[in-house]
Amino acid sequence: MILPGSDLNSIAAGVVAIRAGCLLGFPTETVYGLAADADNNAAVAQIFTAKGRPADHPLIVHVADASAVAHYASDVPDFAVQLMQAFWPGPLTLILPRRPGVANAASGGNPTIGLRCPSHPVAQALLQSLFNGGQIPINSQAENAPAKQLESDPIYLKVWGLAAPSANQFGRVSPTTAAHVQGEFGDDLLILDGGACSVGIESTILDCTRGAPVLLRPGAITPAQVQAVCGLTVRMKDEALTQDAPAPKASGTLESHYAPRARVRLMGASDLQASVDAFGALDRREIAAGGVPPLAIYARTRLKLPTAQILCRRMPDDAIVTAQQLFAVLRELDAQAVSQIWIETPPASPEWNGVRDRLQRAAG
Repeated sequence: MILPGSDLNSIAAGVVAIRAGCLLGFPTETVYGLAADADNNAAVAQIFTAKGRPADHPLIVHVADASAVAHYASDVPDFAVQLMQAFWPGPLTLILPRRPGVANAASGGNPTIGLRCPSHPVAQALLQSLFNGGQIPINSQAENAPAKQLESDPIYLKVWGLAAPSANQFGRVSPTTAAHVQGEFGDDLLILDGGACSVGIESTILDCTRGAPVLLRPGAITPAQVQAVCGLTVRMKDEALTQDAPAPKASGTLESHYAPRARVRLMGASDLQASVDAFGALDRREIAAGGVPPLAIYARTRLKLPTAQILCRRMPDDAIVTAQQLFAVLRELDAQAVSQIWIETPPASPEWNGVRDRLQRAAG
């Protein structure tokens, strides 16, 4: 069931679902998430089951603001605090040492935890309504309750975090609309509709457990922006690895991920045109008879298409716009039952790193 996220009654329904231990689809500025109470291990287990996700592959926990971090993290270095102040709410996830006994299932049993504060207004409304100031009740029956009762009632003192990976089957293309989520999980899942996601790819993930930020997954926030805020050089994952300090597990960092059903191939513009020409040289009677499945292309370069059997979508020249539409385009092309999706490799410049990372994993 899809409900308008701008409606307070919809937010209230989402709060009821989370507090009851149910799953909820909700929007963030990056992609839509499949959420459960991060401290309810039974509820979080439903996420892994619904997605078909390995139980040791950790989830990101979404919080209303930085005040919730102390509940989940045992240590927060100064540079991580600076990054929260600069980029939260926003598309940045920080990996921190996890406090023992909290978010066990959400962390996949790992000693670290990924935390982020989403900026999407529906996500913020949901988190704020759950937390509601820590002690302020949201139901009318409790509005007149004595202060001592509120202070002792764990539902009001509880820190609410939402364990929420992308709302899709594990390894598949992430959802950026409520309809995408419904297509993955059906009508029974309650979904808050917040429109199309403004960023379109998952958050930047930084490991903050090594004394300096280490990039585990690129996103909209770049290493240059991070360095400008905290004054520390952002190390790449492979540069920071040692036998004594292996990289912590993090969401969305597997070599094969974000993949449509069609096979994805990345290639440069000249190779792409040559491959298109070769496809067009196939026996045209075989193509007309349906012996060759249709092909899809997503490219910035304008190509000469020798046959109508090729479905072409223009990739924007701007990295931000491409990120916004990337997953929606992959889903659209996949829905056309194409056998392959050929994609022009994005430029090597830093602003394209997030898009290039998702495409490389989709082709993995």
